[in-house]
Amino acid sequence: MGGGRPAIVLLSGGLDSATTLAVAKSEGYTLHALSFRYGQRHAVELDAARAVARQLGVARHEVVEIDLRSVGGSALTADIPVPMDRSDRQIRTGIPATYVPARNTIFLSFALAWCEVLEAADIFIGVNALDYSGYPDCRPEFIRGFETLANLATRASVEGGLRYQVHAPLIALTKAEIIRKGQELGVDYSLTRSCYAPDESGRACGRCDACRLRLRGFAEAGVPDPGPYQGRS
Repeated sequence: MGGGRPAIVLLSGGLDSATTLAVAKSEGYTLHALSFRYGQRHAVELDAARAVARQLGVARHEVVEIDLRSVGGSALTADIPVPMDRSDRQIRTGIPATYVPARNTIFLSFALAWCEVLEAADIFIGVNALDYSGYPDCRPEFIRGFETLANLATRASVEGGLRYQVHAPLIALTKAEIIRKGQELGVDYSLTRSCYAPDESGRACGRCDACRLRLRGFAEAGVPDPGPYQGRS
């Protein structure tokens, strides 16, 4: 499970967060994974997060419950249709209905609180600003801004001199590059789930933005996507 200094890794159960967890492990951190049941319609990802955490040997995995359905405003937490069959150009234009208001700010705030308790200085998040849906809380300026906030917001930083760092090791990589990195680090992508609209058995739709980006990434990496998809035997 690693004998290095502790790090908090945000783990959704998707491809990017699994790869980020593996990166943190390869850098020698003792892994503390943090996942959220936030009212998302694709809660099957939490089973994936647990499986990935076991596979990569985390020291501790916490699943925090917060109900963002009370806020709504997203196709993932309210009765709003998940966009389907969008072209690459459409995916790269604007912020889609699957954006969850302030989600990464909320998640990173929980990670920061756990960091302060553990006297940990490092948070890992699997955001990506190349092959992504345009979310503002996945961009480099957001990561830099939250890191600045973290170092102003806690007793450990203000009185104790602890300097927090928010690591986003995938932020400038394509999906194909992320997949290749994960393969090198031993990630079992068959355990991961990325779909925004899976069926009751957890099979991916193959049509939402997350599926289309994932499928294209595997195709460009030259390897088959081992995840379960509807209509695939």
